[in-house]
Formats: sequence, structure tokens, C-alpha cells
Amino acid sequence: MEQDNKRDNNHSPFNEDNYTHNIRKNNERKLDRRSFMKTLVGAAGVFAVSTLPWGALAAKELTGLKKKPYQPLKIADIRSLRVGDAVEFAYPGEHDSTLLIRLGENEYKAYQNACTHLKCPVFWSKEQSEMVCPCHHGIFDARTGAPTAGPPRRPLPEVLLKEDQGAIYAIGVKRYEA
Repeated sequence: MEQDNKRDNNHSPFNEDNYTHNIRKNNERKLDRRSFMKTLVGAAGVFAVSTLPWGALAAKELTGLKKKPYQPLKIADIRSLRVGDAVEFAYPGEHDSTLLIRLGENEYKAYQNACTHLKCPVFWSKEQSEMVCPCHHGIFDARTGAPTAGPPRRPLPEVLLKEDQGAIYAIGVKRYEA
């Protein structure tokens, strides 16, 4: 009698050969753990393979293997620009603000004037002969574009210039070298 009252935990309380009593046998375990993991790994693989072309383009851009064609752009006539003056222009695109500075009689420098810290605009200070970012007091050397004070750590991107027939032309953007 005592053995009849004992519960037998090794048997199902229902007379079924299913995993659980509420799953229909025909549709049982359509997506079990193994199938789910296979689907997950397959989806991750498809995602990884689909990003390869973009990674290749980024690597090509960062290593400089792809040379960008830049259109020459006339910035200013030399006669209209005195030593110590600066001219703002857009290069290489219409939304890329750039600053040309005449440092000496035959010395010109141009930099994209977005601070390398947080992209605030950089201004030419003729009195101090330096480029200043007012957001966090960043200062850049006008001859090299390198930061001399403040939080910026990278130099400003330099725009390549050409002097031709009494005018200054922008002809490209110098690649950043670490």
C-alpha cells in the first residue's frame, strides 16, 4: 500500500510519448535549440559576408590606394590678397569650408577649417598669426596645421595649392599621415 502512494518521477502522468503533454506530435519542435543556433550562425555569416565590400572600400580609402580626383578651383588673385590676410572658400565639396592664408610674399597655406577635436570652425587670427578654435581654445600652427594648444591632437587637413598666372588654385587634399 505504501508503494502505491509513492510517486514515480520517472514516468509521465499522461499516457503519451511526447516531450510534453501540450505539444502536438505532428508539429513538435519545429524550431529546437539546434535549429535556432544554425539559423543564428547562418544569419551572422550572411551579415559578415555582406559587409566585406564596404570593409574593402574603407580599407582602400584609409590606406590611400585609391587616388581621389580633385577638380582645380581658383581661390583668389594674388594681387587681391595681402600678406597676413585669409580667404574662406569651399573645397573639395561645396559644404567643405576651407581657409587660405597668405603667410609671406610667396607663401600660401590652406586648411580645411573644421577643428580635428569636435569639428568646430577654425578662424585665422591675424594679430597672433595662428589659427584658433573658439570652442575649446584649440590653437593650430598656420605653417604646418599642427595643434599647438588645447584638446586637438591631429593636424588640420591641408589643401594642396598651385600658383598659376597670378592666381592661387586649390588642386587637392593632402592625405593625413600619422
